[in-house]
Amino acid sequence: MLFLLADDLGWADLSVYGQTAYDTPHLDRLAAQGVRFTQAYANSAVCSATRFALITGRYQYRLPGGLEEPLTGAGQHLGLPPAHPTLPSLLKAVGYTTALIGKWHLGTLPHYGPLKSGYDHFFGNYGGALDYFTHKPGVGAHVPRDLYDGEVPVARVGYYTQLLTEASAQYLTSHLQQRQAPPFFVSLHFTAPHWPWEGPEDEGVSRTLTDLRHYDGGNLTTYATMVRALDQAVGQVLAVLDAQGRTEHTIVIFTSDNGGERFSKTWPFTGQKTELLEGGLRVPTLLRWPARVVPQVSPQVTITMDWLPTLLAAAGTRPDAAYPSDGDNLLPLLLGTRAPYPRTLYWRYKAQAQRAVRAGDWKYLKINDNEFLFNVVEDVRERANLRDRYPEVFQRLRHQWEDWNSQQLPMTDVRYSSSVSPETQADRYVPERLRRIAPGSPV
Repeated sequence: MLFLLADDLGWADLSVYGQTAYDTPHLDRLAAQGVRFTQAYANSAVCSATRFALITGRYQYRLPGGLEEPLTGAGQHLGLPPAHPTLPSLLKAVGYTTALIGKWHLGTLPHYGPLKSGYDHFFGNYGGALDYFTHKPGVGAHVPRDLYDGEVPVARVGYYTQLLTEASAQYLTSHLQQRQAPPFFVSLHFTAPHWPWEGPEDEGVSRTLTDLRHYDGGNLTTYATMVRALDQAVGQVLAVLDAQGRTEHTIVIFTSDNGGERFSKTWPFTGQKTELLEGGLRVPTLLRWPARVVPQVSPQVTITMDWLPTLLAAAGTRPDAAYPSDGDNLLPLLLGTRAPYPRTLYWRYKAQAQRAVRAGDWKYLKINDNEFLFNVVEDVRERANLRDRYPEVFQRLRHQWEDWNSQQLPMTDVRYSSSVSPETQADRYVPERLRRIAPGSPV
């Protein structure tokens, strides 16, 4: 299994999803060989929260670390508790070797990290973003690098997207050349195309913090080079599977952690990262498994946390019974034994100033004191507010969100003292009835 995760990639940043300013031939090829989802969502409009959902298969709001973006400092003990079952730990339990190459962003050392949560191997960064050339989270000689081999800081030379690609290719080649190699789960989590705005040819260009950061720097040309470098990286890693004769039987998934930032193309949607409009939540999503899944375009509504039960099912196992997944197992759909079906999904962001429900074709959205009801199949740009025309639907979805929200941790500014052990975080801060409640069960 190979899970490829982009960072802040917009809905139409790939040519197969509508990009016309440049081409993404390797990802287009992946789409042609597998499933291209047209209604795929991220669990959050920001990245760390979505990563909690991906690795646990549950709504991120069930854990204190999933409530915040960005995660706070190590002394406040916010992160993924090592005792929590995860996608890599559950696969490891049934014989898989596991590796994360790239971005972690689920808590810092010494309390949290990939090697504490089910991964056998890690090379990458613990934080949210870093300079693509210096590998530092900020600008300046005094800022330490955020680049690690396991839990040991290391120095490497090169453009970060390419460094991750080479590390992944080397790891896969070494593993696949072993005699009787065990099955593998490799998570390749790029930081591209997240800021700082740097393409692979920008090393040595005079830059200031303003040039690199989100709000004032960058341009469409630089962004395009970053996405094209990402596409080339994916092609290079997939070529390893081809060379080792493993393409046919390897599940490959490509998606993004949230909607795009300001240089992304999100047409036909409105909104971007940090917003619960479709442009902040819809993500390009591809799956290839030639031995079992025929190429197709799927209208099935999906969300990030579906991948845990789906991949576990493909491996012949299931989620931990004490931590049932909030996502759906999509394997029957992928194998053609089940038709696409309606979903009900929930989001919230920033102290409940934003809230959303997708139920069938309907979407309830609240932004501050403004409430909306959209049919997001007929009105993909979320322009026609139908709350007064369909008051019963509006009230039903509004109440559904309230019921769901009551099953999650309160959206508060959670803080912990350094005396609180991360191992006991879930027990101390998450009530038992909320932590282990089955999805859809009455509270």
